[in-house]
Amino acid sequence: MDGLSMNREQRLRREALSLWKALSSEPPPRGLDGPRLLDAALELKAPSDYDRIHSPHLRTSQITRPK
Repeated sequence: MDGLSMNREQRLRREALSLWKALSSEPPPRGLDGPRLLDAALELKAPSDYDRIHSPHLRTSQITRPK
């Protein structure tokens, strides 16, 4: 399913599942909707321990991070 034909809840759930898979080798909890799954995924690691910036359109030198 592409992002254009998905509603907000479906996109949020897809992104939350993707985040969960990137942060944990465990399967995501069952029965959580998109926002709750996102909250659970964000509890897995501190933001400073996680780097999700990957883009085929940007070089590493073009990504500015907070200092």
